[in-house]
Formats: sequence, C-alpha cells, structure tokens
Amino acid sequence: MAQRNSALRKTGAIFAILVLIQIPTNFSMAQETKESGKTESEVLAQLFEPREFVGANKVPIKYRLMKPINYRPGKKYPLVLFLHGAGERGDDNLITLKHGAKEFANAARREKYPCYVVVPQCPKGQKWSDVDWSLETSTQPDIPSPSLATTKELLDEMIETAGVDKNRIYLTGLSMGGYGTWDAIARYEGFFAAAAPICGGGDPKMVSKFSRLPIWCFHGDADTAVKVVRSREMIEALKAVGSPAKYTEYQGVGHDSWTATYSNPEFYQWLFAQQRTEN
Repeated sequence: MAQRNSALRKTGAIFAILVLIQIPTNFSMAQETKESGKTESEVLAQLFEPREFVGANKVPIKYRLMKPINYRPGKKYPLVLFLHGAGERGDDNLITLKHGAKEFANAARREKYPCYVVVPQCPKGQKWSDVDWSLETSTQPDIPSPSLATTKELLDEMIETAGVDKNRIYLTGLSMGGYGTWDAIARYEGFFAAAAPICGGGDPKMVSKFSRLPIWCFHGDADTAVKVVRSREMIEALKAVGSPAKYTEYQGVGHDSWTATYSNPEFYQWLFAQQRTEN
C-alpha cells in the first residue's frame, strides 16, 4: 500500500476521496457572487480545483477538476472530459474555464447529473491533435499528441483511484478541442460512452472505429475559423457506415457554436443518458 501511494504521489494523481470538500447543495453561482463579493471567475476557480498530473513522458500537464456534488464514498460517478480551444493553451491553469465551465457548474445541473468534470490545459505551442486546421480534410496522425496521451493516462489513473464509472466517461471539446475529440474517439476505441465534438474536424477514414458510439456534433454554418465542411464530412462518413450520429448546424453562426450547445438542457439529457456497453 505504501508503495502504491508513493507511486501515485509521483504522478500527481492523489484523489483524497475521504476528505472531499463539498459545495452546499443549494449553491447558486449568482448567489455566491453576490454574497461573497467574488467574481464569477473566482467562484469557478473555487469549484474547479487546480491540479497537476505527470504521465509516462514525465512532462506535467495542469488541469482543473470539479468533483461530484454530495459525493458518497463507494459510489462510482460519470466523468466528463472537456478539451478547450487553441486560445486557452498555456500554463496558468485558469483560462481553460472561460468556455463551458459555467454551464457544467450550474447548481441545478450538478444536482441532476453529479459527475467529475476534468479540464486539462494543453501547453502553449501544442495541440490535442497534431493536424493542420486550415485544411478541408486531414489524416489522423499515427501517434497521439503528447497532451492527449498524458490526458488519457490521467483518466486511466482516475478510474483506478477516484470512483469513476468507466462505462460513463464522456468527451466533448470545442475548436482545437473538437479536433481532439474526433482524434480521441478514433484512437481510444471503446473507451468513451459518448462524444460531442464542437466546430472541429477529424479523419473521415477512421469512422469505422466509432460508428456505434453515440455522437452529437455541432458547427456553425458561418464559421470562418474552422470550416463547416470539417464537421459535415465526418457526419457524412458516419452516416455511410450506418452510424446514428446526431448533427446540429447553427444557421448564421460563426465560430462560437459552443455557447448555444452548452446552454442547451437537451444536450445534458442526451449526454448523461449514454452508457458504454462492456465487451
């Protein structure tokens, strides 16, 4: 046991299950900001704890972790992995909460869908998937990017140590994170229970690897940062192999197709209803 604990400390993956600090069940972000005088960013920083993980490549990756509300020892919880966009890269371990975090931290939503939310930060100059974003199509790299590989190791460690339901691990990401989402579901076949790539792109030749995975893809038809054809080609390829993948294309919307997505209650109903079937 002592040897195991020592190894976990080296990887930075200690999860103090018995001493989780819980936010009250009646927590309201608006109420908290009003009563405490804190800004919304400060409240989110409190909910999403700053952490660091060191994987096999020995390069630390910083991440934020929001724990399930009213955590109960012995119970296994779903986990949502959120991959941010290119603008949130760096090492401050804070800017990653700019998009999406507020919606996942919604008090009523946390009560209805208690889960872990993991928000890793991709270092500056790196990508979740090493592809050229300017192209209208791309081929999946042979190996994962260092950031994605380390993030996968982090999830594997959490499955062992943090009471994660391995049949309810969900993946979503926007822009650069959308590319990372398509990459991960092809690379880690059978690992995720559902995926929601937003304004990203993948390799249409890889769709057979996740043709049965519940997928809901989102993109704005006026997106000039990531061409909408990137999502369209993935959905067309999935439909060709009989996938039931869902696709929402926002009319007249540019690159920001994530605000409408993450504020939609139907998105969470769909996401948390999915469950991986053990092989």
